[in-house]
Amino acid sequence: MAKRTFSIGGVHPHDNKISRGCRIEPLPLPPAVYISVAQHIGAPAKPVVAVGDKVKVGQVVAEQGGFVSAFIHSSVSGTVKSIGPRKDLAGNPQTCIEIAVEGDEWLEGIDTSDTLVTGIPEDNRAILEKIRLGGVVGLGGATFPTHVKLSPPPGSQCERLIINGCECEPYLTSDFRTLLEKGEQVVVGAAILKQVLGNVPCTIGIEENKPEAIAHIREVIAKLPYKDIEVMPLKMRYPQGGEKQLIDAVMHRQVGSGGLPISVGAVVQNVATALAVYDAVQKNKPIVDNSVTVTGECFPKQANLLVRVGTPLSYIIDYLGGVPADAAKVISGGPMMGRAIANLDAATVKGTSALLFLTEAQTRRKPQTRCIRCGKCADACPMGLEPFLLNRLVKADDVEQLEANAAQDCIECGCCLYSCPAHIPLLDNIRMGKGAVMGVIRARAAAAKAVAEAKK
Repeated sequence: MAKRTFSIGGVHPHDNKISRGCRIEPLPLPPAVYISVAQHIGAPAKPVVAVGDKVKVGQVVAEQGGFVSAFIHSSVSGTVKSIGPRKDLAGNPQTCIEIAVEGDEWLEGIDTSDTLVTGIPEDNRAILEKIRLGGVVGLGGATFPTHVKLSPPPGSQCERLIINGCECEPYLTSDFRTLLEKGEQVVVGAAILKQVLGNVPCTIGIEENKPEAIAHIREVIAKLPYKDIEVMPLKMRYPQGGEKQLIDAVMHRQVGSGGLPISVGAVVQNVATALAVYDAVQKNKPIVDNSVTVTGECFPKQANLLVRVGTPLSYIIDYLGGVPADAAKVISGGPMMGRAIANLDAATVKGTSALLFLTEAQTRRKPQTRCIRCGKCADACPMGLEPFLLNRLVKADDVEQLEANAAQDCIECGCCLYSCPAHIPLLDNIRMGKGAVMGVIRARAAAAKAVAEAKK
């Protein structure tokens, strides 16, 4: 039987899962952590600690800054040394809470044992509150606050929960290892999510290049007391793990331009998010750590590490032997959607998934030639866009036509750049155009809101 996949576009890069055999190992605690208050979509959190305060692991250090925001917790025990700007991956200043590490004392009430808790609380409001207070956000890349995503707007109804276990980005293996090593907790987390959403059916989508994970999760589901949870093997195709592409593959439904998954009855959560939900609800453990793949052909020691949030990247790299001499670039994330790191002294955030080391030969761009109108970029686009046209509109600075041609729907997957025989930096250009369009859309919404408030 043919494996399911999405219906529009996509490419087939080599998966390069060279760290797939590396178990998740705890990284020793660093001397200090630097916890950003802006590590989720929405309003930055507001610090609630002061310099000199003593904190424990799991203690709230910053509270929600708005409805779409998330709590931030200390990932270590120690003393708050400073609260102020520190450069992030791109070298931009972000407010960070610096904590000097002094031991590893956890906040009372957090269960750090490995005992599996399968009994799910009946009160869905209490579950949502635990998820909110635990600072749980989407860990598949978007870092959208999970409690908001689990509260569909009036008139919307979830019909299926989809757990994203695709991990379609080349090189990344932390989700794969999570499925193998924490599969029981992931399934319990999925059962919690499906209950909150009204006991809807749940599909765990896993790409076919992870047969061990497919088999293991099926075994876990068979022995746990939950109904309507299934594993669906999916074709290995990038970006299979994109939210809209996954919905297409599983439900054969298309999310319209500018639409949200709930508009077609779907809620999608990542494997790591399901684990975080389990931890928050069953163990009272907020997000204080996450699994990070450290990989690359030029990197001598492949690893999947359990890293405390706020750990400096340089500390992780030094622990594994330092930057290889032939590494020309370090990427946060995978090679398709990841971002080049300009500052190795930056610290990890909740959504940090990987550190990828690439050589000069792997990162060198080939000389750009003229577009030959071959249409390969349009064939590869999983959103059905015309990248060659959007590229021209960016060069013409035509924001109106960029919006009319849905530049705002670009998911920045890089399929267009990967498939272009002329080596045109399509993704870079379209990303700039998308930013301009989103600025116009936000300004329009703000103006409309001001007019509406003025009429009250």
